[in-house]
Amino acid sequence: MMEPGAYPARYWHRIADGRIQCDLCPRDCKLHEGQRGACFVRMRERDQIILTTYGRSSGFCIDPIEKKPLNHFYPGSSVLSFGTAGCNLACKFCQNWDISKSRDMDRLMDLASPEAIAEAAQQHGCRSVAFTYNDPVIFAEYAMDVADACHARDIQTVAVTAGYMHEQARRDFYCKMDAANVDLEAFTDDFYFKLTGSHLQPVLDTLVYLRNETTVWFEITTLLIPGHNDSDEEITAMCRWIMKELGPDVPWHFSAFHPDHKMPDIPATPASTLIRARNIAMKEGLHFVYTGNVRHQEGDTTYCPGCHAALIERDWYQIQQYRLTPAGCCPVCGSAVAGRFAAQAGSFGRKRIPIAIGGR
Repeated sequence: MMEPGAYPARYWHRIADGRIQCDLCPRDCKLHEGQRGACFVRMRERDQIILTTYGRSSGFCIDPIEKKPLNHFYPGSSVLSFGTAGCNLACKFCQNWDISKSRDMDRLMDLASPEAIAEAAQQHGCRSVAFTYNDPVIFAEYAMDVADACHARDIQTVAVTAGYMHEQARRDFYCKMDAANVDLEAFTDDFYFKLTGSHLQPVLDTLVYLRNETTVWFEITTLLIPGHNDSDEEITAMCRWIMKELGPDVPWHFSAFHPDHKMPDIPATPASTLIRARNIAMKEGLHFVYTGNVRHQEGDTTYCPGCHAALIERDWYQIQQYRLTPAGCCPVCGSAVAGRFAAQAGSFGRKRIPIAIGGR
């Protein structure tokens, strides 16, 4: 491993005018010597692109897996979570903007090799490691090396991401991941362009790729922003696309926006909006639809897709009842529930535990 912070990046090529183009994501940043990409962490140096945040983190915490959010990936288990800095999107509504928009590399004070992270996850009894807080796409080389170290210890890996990647990087990245939560921010390119500085189609491509060409377990999150992506028409269009392209078993989380970053004047999303969206999605045929950032027992509960019995009851991130059979089926009617399940739910609960990992 090189010194933390300077690591040769993959996914770039030289172009005719002397610049180097980054091929990681559809931004296609074209860089002169010393320039950084839009993500701020990939930089041209000595006629190559380097990842400036390899081995450096904005912090480590042990979380419940439901906080990612993943409700069908070993419920109740603990996950070691970490991120770096920067992002390849420019979301005006970013809820983690202090990390994702940070250009202060000195804030990345926690240094850890991939092996140290995997060892810490094992020592703390974590079933998985999550790349989160900022988008792991931009630190893909670091995330993939951590994933290799985790898999050597039988620890699973989780990507929490906006899904904005080019095809080759997508293939390399997801062959290292066991689960993902992908943000589907809206269902119009106008929203993506004006509020995130990106485009919708690459995100849809990622979701279709995950469904058709991988065994990665994935769930979707949509942050509903009043007046921007919360209309019945847009939610219905998203539902119908998901049903057609991904099927009824992909879990979908509707999450509440709170005023932040560049949208401080937009009101917080009321619980009624999330409940309305959930009702639309269920009516359109989706089996597993959840509400996030609000207390809503029905929206926290996993129901059987066959007989609609309550199978996993939650209070926020705490598992209250777990009625799945060891094979992941409903004990009432025998219907299989899509996901990755253990014979029993984990008991980590809703706590969040910051930890320190020594670099080496």
